[in-house]
Amino acid sequence: MTGTEGNAAAHRRPLRADAQRNEDRLLETAAAVFAREGAGASVKDIAREAGVGVGTLYRRFPSKELLVEAVYRQEVRRLCEAAPRLAATLPPVDALRTWMERFIDFMAAKGGMADALRVVLTDDGERLQTRALLAGAIDHLLSSGEGRPEARPEADAQDVLMALGGISLMAAGEDRRDLATRLIDLLLRGVVRS
Repeated sequence: MTGTEGNAAAHRRPLRADAQRNEDRLLETAAAVFAREGAGASVKDIAREAGVGVGTLYRRFPSKELLVEAVYRQEVRRLCEAAPRLAATLPPVDALRTWMERFIDFMAAKGGMADALRVVLTDDGERLQTRALLAGAIDHLLSSGEGRPEARPEADAQDVLMALGGISLMAAGEDRRDLATRLIDLLLRGVVRS
């Protein structure tokens, strides 16, 4: 896929409400299926599980690569948008912990799409931009202010992001999601002052 194809997919016309619901359901289902079955998952199975016809899937995403790219972009956007909402609705440490858990789930979906993402995301600049967006979400949750956790001075959002990446790799390698939760608790103890 060329950069212009990806840009074209990113700048589509707004959808009707029913079509948007179908697309959202497709992307949510695809993320879950890719996390569970990997990039080799059948698009027909994704369409069936989402409750739409395969023609609907192919009209929105003419290739599996475009579907993978759309899932990835949506998951990054959701994760970044969650930070301010969590900070506004949960106690500070709980907001950070919840975001970290969501990040682990994002990494599981991303891991399931890893082979396809290597084909789709060939631009190092885009990977760095995604990393900066995710670190920005962490920084929002760590930043000082009323109702925010008091982060240790050495707690850097980029470092926390890299630690979460390591946690996700270890948990995936052991096929133990519970391990990620325990390691997140340890990471929180190192990042937030009691």
